[in-house]
Amino acid sequence: MQELSLKGIPTFRILDYQKAMDFYIEGLGFSIDWEHRFGTDEPVYMQISRNGLLLHLSENKRFQTGVIVFVACNNLNDLYEDISKRKSNIHIAKPEKTNWQSMHMEIEDPFGNLLRFNENIKE
Repeated sequence: MQELSLKGIPTFRILDYQKAMDFYIEGLGFSIDWEHRFGTDEPVYMQISRNGLLLHLSENKRFQTGVIVFVACNNLNDLYEDISKRKSNIHIAKPEKTNWQSMHMEIEDPFGNLLRFNENIKE
């Protein structure tokens, strides 16, 4: 019998396609995997990815803004440096050590969605 495997992909509502591209593709370094529209004037539904992190973005009104996604990661300082070097207007705080033995960094998109990056510290 094959072991059960589960994988979640959060969907963020976006309110402006170009702002989303500027933020996620140019600013954070994600790649577009695919885009779908039912017609030329219909909202986009798409998948973007970076280093194994998959996100769905949608202009569809049935999705909500203000979503928080916890992202377990490693080399958080390297991610911070990469984002900081990109030519974008995204300003993020450096990762900080938490009281629960991790490094933590949050990035809010232009639509109120939050990526919460966390790296456990090995001592």
